[in-house]
Amino acid sequence: MAVELNTMILGHIMQTKAESVPDKKCLIFERNQNPDIHLTYADVWRNSNKFAAMLRREGIGKSDKFAILMRNHPEFLYGMTAGTMLGAISVPIDPRTKGDKLKYYLNNSETKLVLITTDLLPTLEEIISDVPSVKAVYVTYMPWEESVAKSKYSTTNEVLEGPDASIGNHIEDPLHPLEIIYTSGTTGDPKGVVCTNNRVAMYALLGQMVWGYQEDEILYTGLSLTHGNAQAVTVMPGLVLERLVVLSERFTKSRLWDVCRKFGCTTFSVLGGMATAIYSEPPKPNDADNPVRMVVSAGMPRAIWEAFEKRFNVKILEWYGAVEGGLAFKPLGVGPVGSFGKPIPGLLEMKIVDDNDNECPPHVIGELVSRPATGEAAQVEYYKNPDASKKKVRGGWLRSGDMGHTDEKGWLFFDYRKGGGLRHNGDFVHPDFVEKVVAEHPDVSEVAIYGVPAASGAPGESDVVAAIVPFNRATLNVTSIFEKCRKELEANFVPSYVQVLDEIPKTISEKPQERFLIERFNTDKGNIFTEERARVSTK
Repeated sequence: MAVELNTMILGHIMQTKAESVPDKKCLIFERNQNPDIHLTYADVWRNSNKFAAMLRREGIGKSDKFAILMRNHPEFLYGMTAGTMLGAISVPIDPRTKGDKLKYYLNNSETKLVLITTDLLPTLEEIISDVPSVKAVYVTYMPWEESVAKSKYSTTNEVLEGPDASIGNHIEDPLHPLEIIYTSGTTGDPKGVVCTNNRVAMYALLGQMVWGYQEDEILYTGLSLTHGNAQAVTVMPGLVLERLVVLSERFTKSRLWDVCRKFGCTTFSVLGGMATAIYSEPPKPNDADNPVRMVVSAGMPRAIWEAFEKRFNVKILEWYGAVEGGLAFKPLGVGPVGSFGKPIPGLLEMKIVDDNDNECPPHVIGELVSRPATGEAAQVEYYKNPDASKKKVRGGWLRSGDMGHTDEKGWLFFDYRKGGGLRHNGDFVHPDFVEKVVAEHPDVSEVAIYGVPAASGAPGESDVVAAIVPFNRATLNVTSIFEKCRKELEANFVPSYVQVLDEIPKTISEKPQERFLIERFNTDKGNIFTEERARVSTK
């Protein structure tokens, strides 16, 4: 029996678009030096049906879980759409995940099938014997790669080359789970956030009410589809509102503006450290000559905000959100620089509270909490973890774990993660100000600022570390980095150490992973410089 189509469910949306605007281009997968892939709504619907037929053949049905372990490829979206057609639940996994963490994701979600690309097969093969729930693996190989041995693995290439299928949609409830997205697990085992199908409609609404996408908008992202941002800000609003979406396999700061120029992209999304990485690229004469009108940012460093806008001739739309919930935004040209805005009136209530749940006065730091504007209790479901779910919404308020403050007019500001904060010699250090100064040094390609326990042993105190990736190690002048910081920063903001790395470890949302930076911090190693050591090494 045919179900009534509901525009809150991805599979239903794609069927509707394939019937109403079949030949309209909706997606471009940008492949750098390899051929780009252009897709219409009819293409996506046809290929999603083929994937749905494959899932059904493998015994994947309503509420069964299957993992998607790949970068941004069309097969990712075909798999996710096919899942919503059958009522199966996709589990998108950061393609950099390895070892015990990958094993945990697959076992915890009870994944029955894995969609993967050839480059990631070795990481899966290392742990697959310890994941008894996985019964099938389908590999996607690129046209320029050699085919995977068909005797060992099934391939999505064969699925797409096979006959058309007509599976259609088989669920009607928009509250049925769409996917399980895992948190980073910085404070323990990662938790799987159960996301329902109606989020797709909510993301489309945000595209209209918050991002303000215009009719001729072309949206771009290099963020992974395994992360909520790429889905919420770019792909889902684009598909629903019929705005062309351009995706790269991954974020590449050096190619960002060229990609936007090539495809005429008018907006893209950045998170936290991405903005500093983009800003640290050497200035070019054509920086301001680009088609981008708006950057949708979650975590634009206050110190580079206005300089970023001026250099690249763009406007910043700052916002705050998490996969569990909570949303605020600062419209273009409204409110103070550095604020992530206010909640949408009538949708959410947000406030800053102290440890006793008393609302903090302006400029006093506390935890950001939120709940529906109706006064109903906030709700979160962590997969197979009711205790964590209950703790997250204690007292009916969603506990963000983010520390922030307001000003006198109610504008919200982020300060640091709960349990974090960087204090040096009694002063709270604002990492973004330090990052701006270091990023502007001509030898520095990337920078992340973090703290290590103070050599003085003072409780609660940290020494400041500037982790950098140089453009060229052979010509790197660490002494001049310290000199620049001494000249442009307050004394307590000047890094105690410069840590030279080949790359900065990051999360899927491009945020530097402080715990891994700390693990790699060893003053006995030759890549850690104090100001004195830097001077000696250059003599």
